[in-house]
Amino acid sequence: MKVKGKVCVVTGAAGGIGEAVARRFAREGAKGVVVADMDAARLEKVAKEIGGLAVAGDIGKESEVKKLIAEAEKKYGPVDIFFSNAGIGRGGHEDATDKDWADSWAVHVMAHVYAARDLVPKMLKRGEGYLLNTASAAGLLASMGSAPYGVTKHAGVALAEHLSIQYGDKGIRVSVLCPQAVDTNMLRMAGATAASVDGVINTDAVAQTVIEAMHLAFAEDREPCEADLIAAATQVVPLSRTAREQLESLRQWASSGRARPASRPVPD
Repeated sequence: MKVKGKVCVVTGAAGGIGEAVARRFAREGAKGVVVADMDAARLEKVAKEIGGLAVAGDIGKESEVKKLIAEAEKKYGPVDIFFSNAGIGRGGHEDATDKDWADSWAVHVMAHVYAARDLVPKMLKRGEGYLLNTASAAGLLASMGSAPYGVTKHAGVALAEHLSIQYGDKGIRVSVLCPQAVDTNMLRMAGATAASVDGVINTDAVAQTVIEAMHLAFAEDREPCEADLIAAATQVVPLSRTAREQLESLRQWASSGRARPASRPVPD
């Protein structure tokens, strides 16, 4: 499944990764690109520049996700690719407020659930569809100092794995995007963190990697996997380190005494 001729929805598209991927979907020849975000003014600007449709709203609410999908279907037809990318940064540990935990859960987990509830039955009838969710490296590694963010991102990865296993043989592809440090407003607001110790990638490079990984996998009728992302990233940003090297660098940094990892390997 290439993007050309497809109906694509991107959340969190008023800036950052979402905006970059939405713009790239448009350049790849998508039939229609629908962008969603809570920043209505910025969202309208993005939609106008790419010739797409802006639907402002809070994707942490099921009614807003259903409205988003309905507007996309009304304008362009059935949704082929749903990129659930919106995210929020909430700091703290177990003592973070209930609201911070609830907001993080709504945006990082339930938004994906709401999209799947609406789209999976329709995609099953057509025999194809693609759900792409942003989980960030925080969905794979501990996110120190930001428990609500890291814990809910882990849950997002688990949900994607469940959906992939449940529907993968029925034509529905499910993937998670797990970049480490990306040059977005969220990273700039967070300041210096362990995530950026290995460098920062720009959003256009992330968008290119997404496209390359999708094409590599779908050309062979399978889901994008780690090897596809590494191959794509290596082609797109030859001077950057691959995902495996980034993880190893982070482990070395943590073991150097400059940071305390959430857990340490048990000696053999």
